Amino acid sequence: MANPETDRPDSAPGSSPQPGDLEFLSSRQTAEHKSLLPWIIAAAAVLIGLALLLTFDRSAPAPAGTGTTGMAPLDPYAPNLPISGLQMSEATSFSGAKVTYIDGQIANHGSQTVTAITVQVGFRNSLGQFAQRTAMPLFFIRTREPYVDTEPVSAAPLAPGGQKDFRLIFDSLPDDWDQQAPEIRILGVRGHN
Repeated sequence: MANPETDRPDSAPGSSPQPGDLEFLSSRQTAEHKSLLPWIIAAAAVLIGLALLLTFDRSAPAPAGTGTTGMAPLDPYAPNLPISGLQMSEATSFSGAKVTYIDGQIANHGSQTVTAITVQVGFRNSLGQFAQRTAMPLFFIRTREPYVDTEPVSAAPLAPGGQKDFRLIFDSLPDDWDQQAPEIRILGVRGHN
């Protein structure tokens, strides 16, 4: 039995397409066109994602009083608590580990009695970038003899007009620390009037 579509004398190679052939070609072109649609949608989604990333990934301006140091913002009461007289020292524990101390004084020029202080300490490397940033509570020095003993701020609150010695203790510092005094910022203050 002969097939009228394929057994036509004029469907030889190089001849003009017949009406049945055109239907085949148009359905094949539609299938190819539809197979590109997911790729076009995916490319559009990637471009939209990149645009959103670039739009929302820009650095927000630093809040007032923070500068561009890469440190956390200051507590609103922090300007009333100036830190002075920083001194650094090292000791070796009985187990042979090295411990670093930062001692200093803090004064209270505000109107609140301070019961807790949290600071952030930033150690820079030789490139001036922060090699380590650590948030920790501030401890007051209670006694110096026969050894330095510390206590939390809540054990001896800092009254308005008062000044106290403090100590920060570090079990480890970054290997690329530039050996300069770190930056200390007051992140949190608790107190009462």
